Amino acid sequence: MGILEGQVALVTGAGRGFGRAIAERLAREGASVALLSRSPGQLEDAAAAIRDAGGVALPIACDVTDRASVNAAVDTAERELGPIDVLVNNAGVPGPFGPIWLIDPDEWWRAQEVHIRAPMLFLNRVLPGMVERNRGRAICVSALASRMIAPSLSAYCTGKIAQNRIVAETAAELADTDVAIFAIDPGFAVTQLARDTAADPMAQKYFQPLMDRIARHPHEYGADPDLANCAQRCVDLLSGRYDALSGNYYELPDDLDEALARKRAEA
Repeated sequence: MGILEGQVALVTGAGRGFGRAIAERLAREGASVALLSRSPGQLEDAAAAIRDAGGVALPIACDVTDRASVNAAVDTAERELGPIDVLVNNAGVPGPFGPIWLIDPDEWWRAQEVHIRAPMLFLNRVLPGMVERNRGRAICVSALASRMIAPSLSAYCTGKIAQNRIVAETAAELADTDVAIFAIDPGFAVTQLARDTAADPMAQKYFQPLMDRIARHPHEYGADPDLANCAQRCVDLLSGRYDALSGNYYELPDDLDEALARKRAEA
């Protein structure tokens, strides 16, 4: 039996990249997984792969920035699979790129709807059930950008640091429950999001370091080790072993056992 046997997981941005890798791994650990994104074709492919491997998957098209769409998606997942035990908020967008005085403020704000509004909508919808059952865990897939000042990447950096703060605030509010929440950096992989970034003229003009990193990346599309490493980090955090670390942000090199030991020593 897997670590998540009998649990129901909901993963956003699950049609490709890190989201798909996470969803597939959670299914292998025994979870029934609801896969959400705005791309039905990609969701069907991901769900079919999970089913072919013997797992349970439910693809649900959803606009993660729209409250009615989010509520309908969660309703469908709970009706078909059962109460949500695990939430992985993974959906993200890379841009817009460029100096604040040159980018479109509306495009910048639309990015924040994905980075900030979406996790708020999902947490607001699934946490009441988790709190009532006094059981559940959530992960917000943040990024290294959450602790960086990166010129011409203000939308992404702002959104990701906001995600970390949402996680910390939520954990403080959940302190008297057995519900835990974490933020993680997924690592680096040349996903479709990275490919879209590399093709963006403004990214090419204003964010050359990332262009260089993508060009130098040694792994073929879809074969990046960090896809599996990120999925493993999610499984570790969802296992319950590290619930005392709720509210924190972790990167792949971080040693969770060491962090847990420090936490216990401070208690």
